[in-house]
Amino acid sequence: MRVLYVTLCIVFLDQVTKLLVKGFTLPIFEYYHQGMQLGQSIPVIGDFLRLTFVENPGMAFGIEIGGRLFLTLFSFVASVGIFYYIYRLRKEPFIIRLTLAMILGGAVGNLIDRIFYGVIFGEGSLFYGKVVDFIDMDFFHIDFLAMHINRFAIFNVADFSVSTGIVLMLLFYRKFSKVEEPAVETNEAWQNPADKNSSISNVNEPKNDMQSSSVNPS
Repeated sequence: MRVLYVTLCIVFLDQVTKLLVKGFTLPIFEYYHQGMQLGQSIPVIGDFLRLTFVENPGMAFGIEIGGRLFLTLFSFVASVGIFYYIYRLRKEPFIIRLTLAMILGGAVGNLIDRIFYGVIFGEGSLFYGKVVDFIDMDFFHIDFLAMHINRFAIFNVADFSVSTGIVLMLLFYRKFSKVEEPAVETNEAWQNPADKNSSISNVNEPKNDMQSSSVNPS
């Protein structure tokens, strides 16, 4: 389960970068970091890579499905499920556990925003926070019908971690498929003795009939 250190590192990096963008206060040390203004954009590598502060009430990359409460509860259930799956596969190859740990780290990172940011920053109630996005990258220029795309959807470290984990999972899907094979073989092993016993009984039945007929010849 040491692979969960990867999850913790992702969550830590994700939250630190979000707080640096959004701004935060440490009352104990009387320290205040202003952060960026909502909608502000700062060039990092020319126009190719920029820091653009936006807040996303939906899923990763701005996808909106259902309300905020639904997304928060869905993210929580999904995180618990991924954690349980990592525990079940704790003896499997490292790459399998790594991909799941990266997905879990990203899910938990955005889940913290949704659960606590509304209360921490006085912008809403518990479970109704918005996810902080800030990585703004150039993209292929696409003009198709009424659709015009020239930049990738703004995302964050958590989104990047989830996407990378999914890509690695697709690349190493054969290792994931092999994980299920022992379970299938075990089921077959349990079924084979029963089949053997039934076949043995079927072989013995004619002999019993022959013996009964020989005892009563008249």
